[in-house]
This record gives sequence, structure tokens and C-alpha cells, in this order.
Amino acid sequence: MEVSQQGNETARVILNAAKASLLEVGYASLSTRSIAQKAGVPLSQLHYHFGSKQNLVLAVLERENARLLDRQERMYGSELPLWKQWEQACDWTIIHSRFWKFQVPYLSRHFRVITFDGPGNGKSDRSTDPRHYTADAYADDAVRVLDAVGVERVVAVGVSLGGAYTLRLATMHPDRVRGAVLVAPSLPLAPPLLARAQIPAGIRLPYPEDPQGWDKYNLAYWHDHYEDFLTFFFGEAFSETHSTKAREDAVGWGLETTADVLEAEEKIPTPEFPPPSEEYFDGLTCPVLVIQGTDDHVLNPQVGVEAARLSDGTLISMAGTGHLPIVREPVMFNLVLKDFVEKVSA
Repeated sequence: MEVSQQGNETARVILNAAKASLLEVGYASLSTRSIAQKAGVPLSQLHYHFGSKQNLVLAVLERENARLLDRQERMYGSELPLWKQWEQACDWTIIHSRFWKFQVPYLSRHFRVITFDGPGNGKSDRSTDPRHYTADAYADDAVRVLDAVGVERVVAVGVSLGGAYTLRLATMHPDRVRGAVLVAPSLPLAPPLLARAQIPAGIRLPYPEDPQGWDKYNLAYWHDHYEDFLTFFFGEAFSETHSTKAREDAVGWGLETTADVLEAEEKIPTPEFPPPSEEYFDGLTCPVLVIQGTDDHVLNPQVGVEAARLSDGTLISMAGTGHLPIVREPVMFNLVLKDFVEKVSA
């Protein structure tokens, strides 16, 4: 027990030093040697407990996340300037707002952060009414959340399908959105990846006897082998090596909803490429930031390029990153996002 307590104390000291160093110099200038020196421990102890700089920073963010709920409750009751209010929009029902666990602790040091569970997952009900899953319905839900917490204008952020919902919020309610951040947005602005080309025609057909790859993106397969579909899907979403924990977390969140819910959302017609661009960008008045991984195995990375072009926005390409950079590159993502929020709020 004494050895265990000593080890925990060493880890705690290292985490404190890493947090202080991260705030002082940022991720790019951070070094494990300087953290060990600040903590007053041998460098070998840092590697023993955390393995690498990235793992250490992720552990810092995880620890800070434990303080999230109490922080949010205090902030909801505070009087903050409008420029310090920031909202993260919802995403595909397959996940819920816990997905933002690497963003909220850091960003809430600088802004008011609001997350919410869209219909079908998290603490929201498990509606199977397709009308609850349209882009317009998500945008209206976001406005109701803002009204409930007394916030007038936000920088809205969405990932994947949530990027499409964020864009819809910005065009339907331009008076409520100061800036929009689209992360690997699910928009039909480029041809689909070759591996996914058969999905629109096959999603409602019987699945093959031995389904492989994107054959599993199929309604019947979801009902018969839901967990296996989640395992496959998040394996593609987290295409980077050393993503086991991220995949396991995402599968767990996916298991909090059901195939019935995903089927209800899938009944919403999905426009195919090429769409009329005005359908998505007419009425857009706010600045836009698009963040896109270059190794996206879920959506064609060219979608992000086109979204930035059509919105006259800024494109940040993350080399070698997959579909979900908010999890795999949280430090870089957070710093880029913080910079954007400060610029559009100035």
C-alpha cells in the first residue's frame, strides 16, 4: 500500500508540473525533460507512469475533465461577457457530449462552454421519430439550449454530421452564431470514398452472407450485430495507430443508444454529390473555420477543402490525422480552436 501511495503521489506531482508547463509554453515547446525537472523527479519516473509526452498531456486533460460538471454549474450561473460564451453543437447520434472530454476542461478556462446531448443518446430520450433528426430540428434544439442557459450568441462547433448541423444552425439563425467550426463535416461536397460508394444503394438491402468493411453500414446488420458495427465504424473513424482507448470509449458511447435510433436518423434523406452549394451556404454570414484530417477513412478529405472554399472560410489540414482530430490531436485542436474563438470575438 505504501508503494502504491508513493507511486500515485509521484504521478500527481508529474501531472501538476505538466499542467503548469503546458500553460506556460504550450504543447509544441513542451518537453518531458523540463516537466521532470519542474516536478523534481527523474525522467525515468515520468516515462514509467505515462510513457510519452502525448500520453502525459492526455492524462492531464482527463484529470481536468473530472472537474467539468462542477465548473459548468458555476459558470451557468455567472455573468460573463458575450464574447466569452461558446457552444459546441451536437454530432451524430452514435455518440454524445462526453465525446468532447478533451476540449471542455481546457477551453472552459477561457470561455463559457456549453455541450448538449442531441436526441437519441446521452441524457436525451431515445426517440425513433425521424422528424427529430433533421438538420433543422438539431438547429432548433441548439437554439432552445441557448435560450435555456441565457446565451445570445456563440461560436458553434460540430464534428462530422454535427458539422452539417452546425452549418444549418449558422444559416437558420445567423443572429445566434458568431462563428462556425466544421470538423470533418459530413457534407456532399466531394465524391464519397470508393470504399463507401455502395452505401446509399445497399443500406436497406439484406447484407451479404459474409459482410466485410462498409458492407456493415447496413440497417439490418445494425439490428443483428450492433456492437460489431460500432467496432468496425470507430476502427475506421480512428484510423491512426495506438487508438485502442479512443475506439473503446466510442464503442461504449455508441452502446448507450440503439440500432432503432440510428435507423430513425438514417431515414432522413441524404443529398448526394454534387449538391447545389446554395443549399448549404446561403444565409451564412459568420466566419468559418474548417478542420480536416488528411487521412480520413470515413469521409473524403476533399469535403473539408470544398467547405472552406464555399464558405470563404479558413482551412486547417491536420496531416496524417483521421476523421476525429478532437480526440487524436486534442492539444493542437484546442489551441487552433481557442485562437479562432478569440479572433472572431475580438
